[in-house]
Amino acid sequence: MAMHGLGVFDKTVQTTEQWVSEVAKELNLEDKHRAFQGLRATLHAVRNRMPMGEAAHLGAELPTLLAGFYYEGWKPESTPTKERTQAAFLETVQSHVHQYIRDENPGFEIEQLARAVFRVMSDRIPAGEMQDITHMLPAELKELFPEAVRA
Repeated sequence: MAMHGLGVFDKTVQTTEQWVSEVAKELNLEDKHRAFQGLRATLHAVRNRMPMGEAAHLGAELPTLLAGFYYEGWKPESTPTKERTQAAFLETVQSHVHQYIRDENPGFEIEQLARAVFRVMSDRIPAGEMQDITHMLPAELKELFPEAVRA
């Protein structure tokens, strides 16, 4: 049964909800709003860390609705950012999380969030695209991704 009457809308809402639900499950989090905001924050941080072309390739792999949030606020002329360490990258993710969840305790650890999002991405995005993403990152950042896509 169609929720909105247009199949393309229904499909992107359903697929985006699946992504959010998978992130929530990975985080053992019941609050899907927080899971969504964490997913959004992590996608923004990884998008900003990649060159413009590769960031656009990643955006093309996302459900249409999620891609809209992915591109929200993007300033391609300011990318890629230069975080070379896990700590610096996770600090960027945390900054985004605090922008979207105005609470000192978002309900998850930032490293746990990044790893959860990257696991969901690796399950839902073709392996070749995931390898393209990880090949652009410094070794320390690659460690946040599942081993299967780091090779």
